[in-house]
Amino acid sequence: MQDYSSELIFRLKELHINFDKYKYYPRDERFNSAIYDSDKKLIFSTLESDDIDFNSEVYTSNSKIHFIEQPESYYLGAKYVILEINDNLIWLKKLENEIILFIISAFSFMVFLGYFLLKLFLKPMKDALHLLDRFIKDTTHELNTPVSAIITNIEMIDINSLDEKLAKKIKRIDIGAKTVSNIYEDLTYLTLNNKIISQNENLDFSLIVKQRVDYFKTLADVKKIEIDAKIEKNIFIFSDKKKISKLVDNLLSNAIKYNKVKGKIFVSLNKNSLIIEDTGKGISQKELFNLFERYSRFDNSVGGFGIGLNIVSLIAKEYNFEIKVESKIKEGTKVSILWED
Repeated sequence: MQDYSSELIFRLKELHINFDKYKYYPRDERFNSAIYDSDKKLIFSTLESDDIDFNSEVYTSNSKIHFIEQPESYYLGAKYVILEINDNLIWLKKLENEIILFIISAFSFMVFLGYFLLKLFLKPMKDALHLLDRFIKDTTHELNTPVSAIITNIEMIDINSLDEKLAKKIKRIDIGAKTVSNIYEDLTYLTLNNKIISQNENLDFSLIVKQRVDYFKTLADVKKIEIDAKIEKNIFIFSDKKKISKLVDNLLSNAIKYNKVKGKIFVSLNKNSLIIEDTGKGISQKELFNLFERYSRFDNSVGGFGIGLNIVSLIAKEYNFEIKVESKIKEGTKVSILWED
């Protein structure tokens, strides 16, 4: 309508300069128009509506759009030029399409810019994480040989033949080595999880649980924790020996770590379940929802990385084991691993 008004004003100017009785007020099939003087009195009009709102530049009335323009000079005495077109809403649809196109273009640009900036800003973090991952892998690789050598040599020592002071020192070394060994195995599992091919076989789970209980007895003795194990014989499951041992190890390790001094651990194995229950600090119902998330820790007074139960969850998921956890603050925690025949 701005373009229409410019055309009309130009024609009014031409008529004003070259006015004679044979000239007529300019008309256009695209719009109706009118001119008013400075007192807002009508000079000439082809409008369908005579109700003019001089306080607005653009307004709609009776399905018509009106546009008011004030020329620089009073051509034919006109202070106000009014244009009128039918409000067929085509302009609105066109405007909507332009707005949608603009939003899509702006959104696409922002997504592209955001992606570029995100990659740019995250690159140092990715490099740091890659360096940390390499460090963990190299460290765990270097730890394996000395830790294995320490544990193997300690197992060859007949502690009963040593005097009491020396026996205590050997036990402390044994505890330290087993703790480092357990951390090493957890880190190895996490870093190589997607690359480990399970060597599944029919395993005597009863024998494995008994071996793992015996393995952790030294750690339990430090806190004077009694382990009461009721293990049924000839319980077989089809799984990977290292993974199933790791599952048992992490449950026993947590039962010792979060137990109280002179507490108890109850281990029960039958054909459909492994249950490990402790008399430790317990976990609140709110914290149980995040129990198996990686790096989740609910007690900073003890060591650990918060990865043990996450590994238990991953192994259980691989073999379709169901995990049930029951816990009460200051009473203890009961973890049940369930499977079908």
